[in-house]
Amino acid sequence: MHSHRDEIRVLHVDDDPDVVAVTATFLEREDDRLAVETATGVAEARSRVAEGDLDCIVSDYDMPARTGIEFLETVRADHPDLPFVLFTGKGSEEVASEAISAGVTDYLQKEAGTSQYAVLANRVTNAVEQYHSTRALEESQKRLSLFIEQSPLGVIEWDEDCHVVHLNDAAEDILGYDEADLAGRSWEAIVPDDASESVGEVIDDLLSDSGGYHNVNENVTADGETVVCEWHNRVVTDETDEVVAIFSQFQDVTDREARERQLEALSEVTSDLLAAETTEAVAALGVRAARDILGLEANAIHLYDEERDALVPVAETDRVADLIGPVPTFEDGDSIAWRAFQDGEPVAIDDITDDPDIYNPDTPIRSELHLPLGDAGILLAGSPTPAAFDQQDLVLGEILAGNVATALDQVERTERLRQREAELSRQNDRLEEFASVVSHDLRNPLNVASGHLDLLAEDCDSDHVEDVRQAHERMGDLIDDLLTLAREGDGVSRPEPVTLDVAARTCWESVATGDATLVCDAADTISADRSRLHQLLENLFRNSVEHGGEAVTVRLENLPDGFAVEDDGSGIDPADRDSVFDAGYTTADAGSGFGLSIVEEVAEAHGWDVTLTESAAGGARFEITGVDRAEE
Repeated sequence: MHSHRDEIRVLHVDDDPDVVAVTATFLEREDDRLAVETATGVAEARSRVAEGDLDCIVSDYDMPARTGIEFLETVRADHPDLPFVLFTGKGSEEVASEAISAGVTDYLQKEAGTSQYAVLANRVTNAVEQYHSTRALEESQKRLSLFIEQSPLGVIEWDEDCHVVHLNDAAEDILGYDEADLAGRSWEAIVPDDASESVGEVIDDLLSDSGGYHNVNENVTADGETVVCEWHNRVVTDETDEVVAIFSQFQDVTDREARERQLEALSEVTSDLLAAETTEAVAALGVRAARDILGLEANAIHLYDEERDALVPVAETDRVADLIGPVPTFEDGDSIAWRAFQDGEPVAIDDITDDPDIYNPDTPIRSELHLPLGDAGILLAGSPTPAAFDQQDLVLGEILAGNVATALDQVERTERLRQREAELSRQNDRLEEFASVVSHDLRNPLNVASGHLDLLAEDCDSDHVEDVRQAHERMGDLIDDLLTLAREGDGVSRPEPVTLDVAARTCWESVATGDATLVCDAADTISADRSRLHQLLENLFRNSVEHGGEAVTVRLENLPDGFAVEDDGSGIDPADRDSVFDAGYTTADAGSGFGLSIVEEVAEAHGWDVTLTESAAGGARFEITGVDRAEE
């Protein structure tokens, strides 16, 4: 069974009621899609046709008032394609010829017997199917035509030889040609001579592939201008793979291509900006890029001068001087430029004469583009034409301004770094000079004094000799510690694996410890500068002996991220703990005051932290943390 949607509505017209009844019965029996209505006169039939919804008309020829041919002519006036089958008992070549001339769909002569109804049913269904197919094709073509005509893209239909068949309105607007100007002409009419070879290769590839092809190329408009278009082409073939048509959709991408070139140029100039070594060089590059890449013919860069509290011109194009003469300096609250600099937002002003903050009411400048450079200053562009700057100028200008601001910031940081390096170099020179004085000009007189003291001790038996000797020894310790601070500073050589207990015992033997005892509970291997670690341990051991007495017990132990040195001496008063690492600070008569300062220097050079607390026995405890274990 067929679905209801396949129903074929047939109107049978015959002046004999018995004929229409029998015909309707047999037709519906032959094909259950057929739904037959009847009319016994032309007037009645015309009323039914006017109601619509018919798929086919079957009509007799010889009827009262009007013949079937005359009825056909009235139908064709309003329904030129509606299937019409002339089913008549009066058959002749004359009638057939007249029917064909009037536009009959089919012609069938009545015969005796019921087999004729099968033939009629077949003729009706064939006519209707062809009718519906034709209408569907026409509707499809109509929709395609509407799509092409209403498309915002340009559309060109070409024949199999790539000659123009049709242009839609958008294509005419892009190319400037009317369809009549290009119809029948080849693609070469809209391609510049220097691009003909490359476009010809595209056409060859398109036809050989019989598929789709995308390309971007230059085209020539009717007025001779060159535009860049992006094309999407499609070859249409029939069931035998023969080319029947070629369709191209295209759009003008001249502005897009120009923006892409500008972005590429901005990217390239960024490296030059970042390589500049002075603010003046950055400003000069920024002004040149604004002119050459963005087309801002009249532009200038003003940098903020903190001492003057003003935006001072640093670089400008020649066009600026042509328009306004000397470039002004902008101060607080006296201009649109100052306001934009404070706001920190890029802005395009269509007509500055309407702005209350205009700097010079008599200026020939009408529109301006303000591009802040962060806290560094502003890039300002002007034009004597109102509304000369659009959204694209604003966006691309903001990109350039950001790059200039970054370059200026880098120059400032580099200059600060140079100044810092110069200051460190001067400090190092002073330290080296100081170390030379300490090692030579102080140590030599001390050695002379010590020698004379030995001679004096041979000639004089006095308790004061030993006091002077201890003073000499303390001066020697001071000289050693000062040299360590001056020459070692906060640097370390390449770290290496160092085992703590081995280093501790070596250092213990290097320090005058008397009857003091070392308890070593640290066997970890850490990553450290061996020489400087020895300095740290020796000074901690010496500090324990000097403050805890010669019978003190000193312990070295592991920590989860470092190690600790503690003793059972009298400890350090909490009030003094914030000062013990200061150079020269000491509470012991024999101390130099630099030992713990050296400890802190060594720790910081390694990136370690050193903390002073109290041991369980009430003595001093130094915890060194942030220490890296050596890799196995």
